[in-house]
Amino acid sequence: MTAVTTPARPNPPSPNSTVSAHGNPATSGGTLSGSFFDPYTSTFLLAGPVKLHPRIQQAMAAPSLNHRGEYFHEIVHEIKELLPLVFGRPGHQVVLTGSGTAGLEAMVSGLVKRNEKVVVVSNGHFGDRMEKLVERFGQLVPVRGTWGKPVSLELIKASIEQNSPKAVAMVYNETSVGFTNPLETVGALARKSGALFLVDAISALPGLPTPSDAAGVDAVVVGSQKGLAAPPGLAMVHLSDRAKGALAPQTFYNDLAEHVKSLEKDDTPYTPAVPLFLALREALLLLKEEGVDRRQARTRRLAEATRASVKAMGLSLFPEEEFASDTVTAIRYPAGVEDSAFRAALRDRHNLIVSGGQGQAKGQIFRIGHMGFSSFGEVLTGIAAVEREMHRMGKVPALGPGVSTFERYLP
Repeated sequence: MTAVTTPARPNPPSPNSTVSAHGNPATSGGTLSGSFFDPYTSTFLLAGPVKLHPRIQQAMAAPSLNHRGEYFHEIVHEIKELLPLVFGRPGHQVVLTGSGTAGLEAMVSGLVKRNEKVVVVSNGHFGDRMEKLVERFGQLVPVRGTWGKPVSLELIKASIEQNSPKAVAMVYNETSVGFTNPLETVGALARKSGALFLVDAISALPGLPTPSDAAGVDAVVVGSQKGLAAPPGLAMVHLSDRAKGALAPQTFYNDLAEHVKSLEKDDTPYTPAVPLFLALREALLLLKEEGVDRRQARTRRLAEATRASVKAMGLSLFPEEEFASDTVTAIRYPAGVEDSAFRAALRDRHNLIVSGGQGQAKGQIFRIGHMGFSSFGEVLTGIAAVEREMHRMGKVPALGPGVSTFERYLP
């Protein structure tokens, strides 16, 4: 019989080696004063996925389960009972095995027919992705704005009035540029026209305020790996009564009507990602223990501290500050700073991982995520590393303003 061995944790590179993008010793010479990237101990401040709480990691280590057995049905029932914490209300909710994009596809394909118009409000990378999704299943009516700025409400209103769309779709929180869209105002326009209001809240909930009833949201999608701080690979969808009644799915696996029917029976229509469901239950329990209001308040405070520190260093935010996101901060690069080199320096010298830009903003910005279980200590470590590297590059005149500003926000 051949023995099965567990892969060993990678050895750290020697003090005289550089580090590749995968955390392994590179073949070229050089030294980083003994620093190296270690995924086990890194300060992980991506805009998603985010770091996992140890309880969530432990939940995924459970043995194989019968996904049609009573024990797993009890887990699904508990998830169903806890989901209103995320969406802020009870209703028709499902959990799909698939990333947030799978949830968006299920939403659009289930509510829009080929000959029906959808006004898509876009001012970032994920708004552009929503456009591509709508083009697959319906007739796209784009209303585009400048990235990092709100789209003109007059343009949105005019497009809705001229096209009488089946639906209006937008991204609540544009992670790509650290921007939060005015959901309530756009939702009121959609509701007045009678259109369904479809929302990508993948990076918004539960870190940002839950949409009020006045927003008139009919369908909203949340991803597991953002503010909820579960692993990537699950999408949660909430439907209003109106949206549930309008379902006419064009897909099989992501048929929301089948998923709603199954969840009512504490089941899933098809084989789910069982370990991810176990992780989701633990993430929801942790959210319940902390409290949604406290989670949002902590996220907001981290965002305020990060934005203030960035400005204290003399750096600039990418979005208009009035609309800056509380879950991720997007920062413009000063002239002469190259994106991949800067983020590699953070990784290799400081064991820090941050996000780059996407789409039009690629190479122009870097992004610090502060959602989920991000702590003040971790984000402070990130601010200190950014300040130090910008100082090394001659873009920050002195060390200290960023860190000392952040420290004023410590609890």
